[in-house]
Amino acid sequence: MSPRWEPNPDIRRGRSVVHTLHAHLVFVPKYRRSVFTDEILTRCEEIMREVCAKANAELREFNGERDHVHLLVHYPPQVKLSALVGSLKGVSAHYLRKEHADHIRKYLSGEHFWSPSYFAASAGDAPLALVKEYIENQKRPD
Repeated sequence: MSPRWEPNPDIRRGRSVVHTLHAHLVFVPKYRRSVFTDEILTRCEEIMREVCAKANAELREFNGERDHVHLLVHYPPQVKLSALVGSLKGVSAHYLRKEHADHIRKYLSGEHFWSPSYFAASAGDAPLALVKEYIENQKRPD
């Protein structure tokens, strides 16, 4: 008996698109200050999950250290990644500063929480070399 085919839960279907888009994001606080505690990281993850859900995206993984956070986000093609990043950083900065003001004030002055820059990389199941090889090996029409 052959194994039963299971649909890939990462593949989403829209009206005119089938997609599976993932982005690995890294955010650092202003001046890369060591502002994060376990409690603040936990709250940051909660906020970012809510922001993703409102954008029809999903925060698949979240982790961080004292001076940065990593996110793995699964998002639809209708979502502009830079806009999602802006929402993630803006909403989290607002609530983290409001809820942990005394602690954060020790590390950051002024209104800004996050550095204006960020790291973003596409992420998927297949390594880039494998995708390249697959495309190279496609049959050309005669």
